[in-house]
Amino acid sequence: MVDYEKIFSNKIKSIKDEGRYREFTNFASLPGKLPYIMDYERNREVVVWCSNNYLGMVQNESVISAIKNSSTQVGAGGTRNISGTTKEVVELEKSLADLHQKEAALTFACGYLANQTSLSTLSSIIPDVVILSDEKNHSSMIEGIKSGRRPKHIFRHNDVDHLEQLLKSIGRNTPKIIAFESVYSMDGDIAPLKEICDLADQYNAITYLDEVHAVGLYGSRGGGITEEYDLMDRVTVIQGTLSKAFGVMGGYIASSKNLVDVIRSSAPGFIFTTAMSPILAAAARASVEHLKSSSIEREKHKVVVEKVKTSLKNAGINFIPTKTHIIPIIIGDSELSKKASKLLFDEHGIYVQHINYPTVQKGTERFRITPTPYHTDEMIEHLMDSLVKVFEKCKLCAIPVTA
Repeated sequence: MVDYEKIFSNKIKSIKDEGRYREFTNFASLPGKLPYIMDYERNREVVVWCSNNYLGMVQNESVISAIKNSSTQVGAGGTRNISGTTKEVVELEKSLADLHQKEAALTFACGYLANQTSLSTLSSIIPDVVILSDEKNHSSMIEGIKSGRRPKHIFRHNDVDHLEQLLKSIGRNTPKIIAFESVYSMDGDIAPLKEICDLADQYNAITYLDEVHAVGLYGSRGGGITEEYDLMDRVTVIQGTLSKAFGVMGGYIASSKNLVDVIRSSAPGFIFTTAMSPILAAAARASVEHLKSSSIEREKHKVVVEKVKTSLKNAGINFIPTKTHIIPIIIGDSELSKKASKLLFDEHGIYVQHINYPTVQKGTERFRITPTPYHTDEMIEHLMDSLVKVFEKCKLCAIPVTA
């Protein structure tokens, strides 16, 4: 007899022995009180410093109103091939296409699915295509490339010289997809977009860009790094999320009408999945439209991010000096990062999730500080004092890393 439960328990034990067992922090939201959450087990408020709700749009009045108004009119829906497409989803996709100055957009239940099924489908329908993927691409992109079952090459992170070597070796007449991200979520660095687009043009490749950690945050209308650098027309496919800066949920791609249509018509992850909730679609559209016209949130966000970086320097805490809103503090040890995170939560009322393997490489375990426009000077000072005390208590020092 096969003891399945023993297989499962042994696997969990090995994960725990490696110091990478994941324990979730349970909390209750506090409407209108970002960046606070309620630690309901201890009946206290805690300040969050690791949220992907970058701009606090979850409590924006236009988003809340859209949810309230739509919730009395629409339901959950089903797959779009069987149940049709709601007006809210149609309007959202038009808004997203406009955001990125593309002919069309297509929404998915989440960003992971958008990447996985879009890359897999593109790989399967383009004859003899070869994929070139940045070594630090997100798991969703990696899984999409794997399931496409096409030849692939991994180029060194943000290394355009290595990418060009690979492109030369493949040849100009072979179809190619260059898959990469604009802002990398764990290191906070930005891809050399123009140089990669130049290579794509030179070697007859199409580009697939994940802008998940950039949409809403960069560009005059929140179109991401491609808008910030005036490169939207140079990228073939832009993939984004409706969570994070937009504060809702869902994922999408934006591209030419034909490319979007072929994903719509061929991608299993689209065809066989329940459509995005029309309630969420209405909320997401409200958020996207608000951030197209309002730069207040982005400007406040930039100010707070710079204050945190300056405060970390003044406190003598090493971090990766990025040009983005993501501030990584490298601990370099899974057990110590876990211990420090727990002390911050238990003794200082600060939630900073420790990030371990496999999300990051072993030896690069870290905190990932993500300020919002709602973090005050007092909160920043409290974070610095708490980090210094916890680091001293754990006898650790953040590892200095250059960008």
